[in-house]
Amino acid sequence: MIPMRVDLGELARERLAATTFYLDEASGTVRGMVDGQEAVRQAVFLLLHTERYLHVIYSFDYGTELAGLGGNLDSFLFPEIKRRVTEALLVDDRISGTSDFVFRRQRTRVEVRFTVHTIYGDLEMELEV
Repeated sequence: MIPMRVDLGELARERLAATTFYLDEASGTVRGMVDGQEAVRQAVFLLLHTERYLHVIYSFDYGTELAGLGGNLDSFLFPEIKRRVTEALLVDDRISGTSDFVFRRQRTRVEVRFTVHTIYGDLEMELEV
């Protein structure tokens, strides 16, 4: 049989279900299921705490590239963290953007607070680099 030409523009892109396992950070266990905003919050947490290109189980567009940024000048470091975090999070189609980044230097570490805009509402997130 000869393959027929398929117009990819006609194919509808279907959003996958947002239900996932609930990872209880306090006890370090998996308990039940979660969806909606809490599922996105968990996805953001996992994206930000997975170093890109380090684990062969993840594709190359999953995770962040924050290792090796420490020790740089704040004038370079702060905008670079913002760019890398935003780039990593926009891979998820439930996330529309980030804003309100606040940086606080703690000796050799940087505490970052920011807002993640999702289809379920805004999330306040924290990260230490």
